[in-house]
Amino acid sequence: MKIEEYLSTLPQSILSGEEIQIPPDTIREICKFADLGQNDTFYHLGSGNGTSLKIARQEFNVKNAIGIDNSEKMISLTKKMIDEENISNIKIIEQDVRKAEFEDADVILCWFMDAEVLESLVEKFQKLKNGVRIITIWGPLPGCLPEKVDFPYILNKTPFNQTDDLKKQLLAVFETECIGFVTAWEYAERYTKSIGRDNPENDRFLVIIQALTIWINAKNLGVACGEEIPDSIRSYIAILREYFGIEVEHLLK
Repeated sequence: MKIEEYLSTLPQSILSGEEIQIPPDTIREICKFADLGQNDTFYHLGSGNGTSLKIARQEFNVKNAIGIDNSEKMISLTKKMIDEENISNIKIIEQDVRKAEFEDADVILCWFMDAEVLESLVEKFQKLKNGVRIITIWGPLPGCLPEKVDFPYILNKTPFNQTDDLKKQLLAVFETECIGFVTAWEYAERYTKSIGRDNPENDRFLVIIQALTIWINAKNLGVACGEEIPDSIRSYIAILREYFGIEVEHLLK
């Protein structure tokens, strides 16, 4: 089956990231990457079980930590954690992030796969005060060049450095002049490690999918290294087709 058909068989909660919780060590890395500190009001849009809020307050001593999530289950888990550990200056809001207000934010963590949600949020981000740091994972904000990158963590700062050049954006994220198989594989491994898994035995499969996605996008945008398809790419395309029944070669333009 084509990879689009395979993805359509997965639960929507997996595709949207709703059921994926960012591991605590990754949250700590993100907080350090964002230079989170005591003068900051920290927002996590899609805050899940609230672990990021706890770490931001207890370990990085932020002024305020505010989580916004539309899952009643996650809101309940977060409130329980706040009550049990008696953590001050944490607020949790049950709301669609597209309708939320966060004008007092200094740092925002935002990890969404849905392009419509991201585009809606970018409109809100553009109205924030200067100097707000917005961190995404894996992909940059639509139409923006990053201020700082430590892949898979990407930081944009208001006012945004905007661009409609996808090539320029991709190369800025990967911090290279062209993208080869080794770069694609390395960055795919970084991403897979950062998000963590309950079943790490599937990590290699995920790395293959992500590495091929990175390289194919680079090839289609004209920023892959070389004109020919590397043997390593052909091999992994064949592995997906023969062992998993997933076809990706049609994505090459």
